[in-house]
This record gives sequence, C-alpha cells and structure tokens, in this order.
Amino acid sequence: FFIISLSEAFRKFLYISKMVAAADSLVWEIVKNNNSFMRKKSGRTSRSGSVRFSVEPGNLTSMSTYKYSGLANSKTIDISSTDDNRAALTLKTKKGGKAAIALNKPFRRTAKTITGQTADKYYRSDLKSAALAKYSAVYRGNRAAKGVKKAQPIKRGRA
Repeated sequence: FFIISLSEAFRKFLYISKMVAAADSLVWEIVKNNNSFMRKKSGRTSRSGSVRFSVEPGNLTSMSTYKYSGLANSKTIDISSTDDNRAALTLKTKKGGKAAIALNKPFRRTAKTITGQTADKYYRSDLKSAALAKYSAVYRGNRAAKGVKKAQPIKRGRA
C-alpha cells in the first residue's frame, strides 16, 4: 500500500512540474562557452586567436553569437536543404514546435517569401539579410547537386 501511494504521488509530482521558461539572455549565458554544437577553430598564430563556430539548427551564419543562436533565441529562422535537393524554411512557433515552409518556387519569388516571413511579419527582421544569403548558398548547392549548373572551366592563362 505504501509503494502504490508513493508512486501515485510521484506521478502527480511529474504531472504538476513543467519545464521552466527562462529568458533568452540567461540561456545564452549558460550555453555560450560550452555546448555540443560548438566548433572551435584555432588561429595560425597567437595574435589571430580562435574563432567559434556553431552547427546548431536555427543558426543561419554558423557563428557562435547571441544574435544567430538557435538554442538561446525563442524565435529562430532556419533554411536547409531537403533530401530531394530543394530548400525548406523552418520557424520556431510559440508553443515550441516548428513550422516548415517549402521553398520550391523560382528564386525571386522564394526571396519574396523569405522576406515576407521574416521582416514583413515582424518575426526577426534583423535576420533577413542572413536568411537571404543562406538561401542563396543552399540554392547554388542544390543546382550543382541536380546537375543543372555545369562546372566552370579553369582558366589557364594565355593559350
């Protein structure tokens, strides 16, 4: 009888306790120096120092900064390549889920879609240029993977 009531109390405790919401700046202070997505590249000399990169989802520039962090910010934008060589725009929703939008239109219309989802809806207007740059890179990579764009011949001086 005691074991049953203890397990029921534990279940009620688990049901009542929820994940605590923390401020974005607090989360950044916790994860900025060490997380599993961090990639540190040391410079060639002691003067150049080291550069910190981050491969977390939601980080558009792969730089480990508060502005671009996908872990610390409650609103993030991510543009990634899909398996069928297309692009997808992913936004974090208020409930913690993710909204994915397929980017399979021509380049200019897709750029307009990205601008509409970021700046025009007041979601993260500061990431508009980074999102467009990331989409441009993904688009170029997808065209090469599909074989649409041919490799440029190497110029070898005068013939």
